[in-house]
Amino acid sequence: MNTVADNPLLDFSALPRFDAIAPSHVAPAIDALLKEADAALENVTAPEFPADWSALSARLDVSTERLSRAWGAVGHLNSVADTPELRAAYNEALPRVTEFWTRLGADERLYAKYKAMDVSRLNPEQAQAHRNAMRGFVLGGAELQGEAKQRFAWLQERQAELAQKFSENALDATDSFSLYVSPEDLEGVPADVQQATRAAAQADGQADHKLTLKMPCYLPVMQFARSSALREKLYRAYVTRASDQAEGDATRFDNTTIMAELLALRHEEAQLLGHRHFADVSLVPKMAESPEQVIGFLRDLARKARPYAEQDVKDLREFAAQELGISDPQPWDWPYIGEKLKEARYAFSDQEIKPYFTAPKVLAGLFQIVETLFEVSIRRDIAPVWHPLVEFYRIERRTATGPELVGQFYLDPAARNGKRGGAWMDDVRARWLRPDDGSVQTPVAHLVCNFAEGVEVNGVRQPPLLTHDDVITLFHEFGHGLHHMLTRVNERDVSGISGVEWDAVELPSQFMENFCWEWDVLKHMTSHVDTGAPLPRDLFDKMLAAKNFQSGLQTLRQVEFSLFDMLLHSQPAPVSSGEDILALLSQVRDEVAVLQPPPYSRTPHTFSHIFAGGYSAGYYSYKWAEVLSADAYSAFEEAARASGHSTLDVATGRRYREAILEAGGSRPAMESFKAFRGREPGLDALLRHQGMA
Repeated sequence: MNTVADNPLLDFSALPRFDAIAPSHVAPAIDALLKEADAALENVTAPEFPADWSALSARLDVSTERLSRAWGAVGHLNSVADTPELRAAYNEALPRVTEFWTRLGADERLYAKYKAMDVSRLNPEQAQAHRNAMRGFVLGGAELQGEAKQRFAWLQERQAELAQKFSENALDATDSFSLYVSPEDLEGVPADVQQATRAAAQADGQADHKLTLKMPCYLPVMQFARSSALREKLYRAYVTRASDQAEGDATRFDNTTIMAELLALRHEEAQLLGHRHFADVSLVPKMAESPEQVIGFLRDLARKARPYAEQDVKDLREFAAQELGISDPQPWDWPYIGEKLKEARYAFSDQEIKPYFTAPKVLAGLFQIVETLFEVSIRRDIAPVWHPLVEFYRIERRTATGPELVGQFYLDPAARNGKRGGAWMDDVRARWLRPDDGSVQTPVAHLVCNFAEGVEVNGVRQPPLLTHDDVITLFHEFGHGLHHMLTRVNERDVSGISGVEWDAVELPSQFMENFCWEWDVLKHMTSHVDTGAPLPRDLFDKMLAAKNFQSGLQTLRQVEFSLFDMLLHSQPAPVSSGEDILALLSQVRDEVAVLQPPPYSRTPHTFSHIFAGGYSAGYYSYKWAEVLSADAYSAFEEAARASGHSTLDVATGRRYREAILEAGGSRPAMESFKAFRGREPGLDALLRHQGMA
């Protein structure tokens, strides 16, 4: 099963054959590609092979890129279409793949070839990729010797294994919970949510309503269910997922020991590389200069946000006591109180808005913004997919000779079992001037969300309805996708999102969120599910008035996560037990939080960003990049004020596209930002956008 005809993972002639990939294809394909990559590594590290960028790329990078693409397809399916068979195949191959990449990054012979290259002969993109590669060799352990090198390799394999197990536990703990309740229990919950929970129960052969911990079900129940007892039951299940506090046999998914071991291994890795702790290692390729600088930034932000957060809590408590008869609010009451206060203060509810945001209309509106601002066109395309609800699109640039393909993307919007929670963008392949045949490979991206599916009403299947938060999420992930797909860089390792500092990579995603608050933009992407009417202006005005509702609380929540992550990874000795992890989190909450969860809450146990998602000692990146994105967006606000038109200013969009999106990782992010804004970023725009100026 090692031929292209038999094994779709070995077919690189076009897009991945997602509909044909089976678990049985994984091991033979990965083994064949590892063998091929190993042969390429031996070839380029031979003494007679020239220390030449192009020659090395044509031999080694072509082979390793094939391995990356095949393994990327397997990893993607593992995230969105998990089955016991696929999981077993993935976990069986994971150690071998990790071992190869670790060995490649630490190969002294390859490091020597890069050192021997004549950098003066490289173009600017290649020079940047070369600098990144040299830094990567040092971080990859290429300068270690003997036992230290072997230990470093083992650390990489063990960390990959633990991160995968953490992710599996979080998914399984979420999927394993269900609660059947009567219609009376769901009093106050929106009709479309009740229709979905009823359909879920019927699918299980049950008469009532099925509740789960997936966001399209969990969040509206917490916001709208009048039953405090039901909210408490769901809340407790949610905050104890994958922990020792879970109910019944769900404790089998406990991530406690995995977190402790991961932290110990990361600390050991840092020590082997000559750093104080893992936070130092994490920041080497980032914009921020030190953990101390990040901690100072976060504490400064917390100080500025705290008065607003304290006022938020005061308002919630007073409203709960006076209007809802809740004199002693509990943690599971806050979302409910918050929603009721928002309804009372701004005379609207998230559920009132939801019927206007049908998924097809929102998507069409998003595409129109991108087409206008970045001078491209987006249209449906055809490719093999892994689920019937997945859509595929192409982006084209208008040229004098006709449309030119820029990039393509898969959109997988719906929540379902076997698909991990959250939303993310991932790359299928990068833009690359291929060194083997001289062709330009166009970039392809995955855009993944977890929205509710459309429900059947009176025998008619409705399109999915999105909350405004869902709309923001979609715009956010599309921003990442644009960064990946609109690049004009030809060197794979610095094209698109590749090579961009981790704490700047959220700039394009958070930038796109701003358009979700512009009337001239929003009115074109709304259509009531029953009447087809656009969102009324007075309802939008209420939304806008409520935009920064509880922004103080939300800012402190993000600071809490970010500070916990950075302190966790910058201790002089590793935080080596579940008790120590929780104690540190408690210490952070005492410093910055204005609301405390109950003692049984186990937030870290599903904090996949830092334990399984590449954000370890990097979660602060969201707030750091928010400063950049708010300042970047203010250029569009300035253009709108000057012209008297909307923020969809084509000239500003062109400058932004050229300076930031097209440049990708080909230069430091600060250089790209300054190329666009003409100066370094300031905090003012962020505080103004969040109502804390």
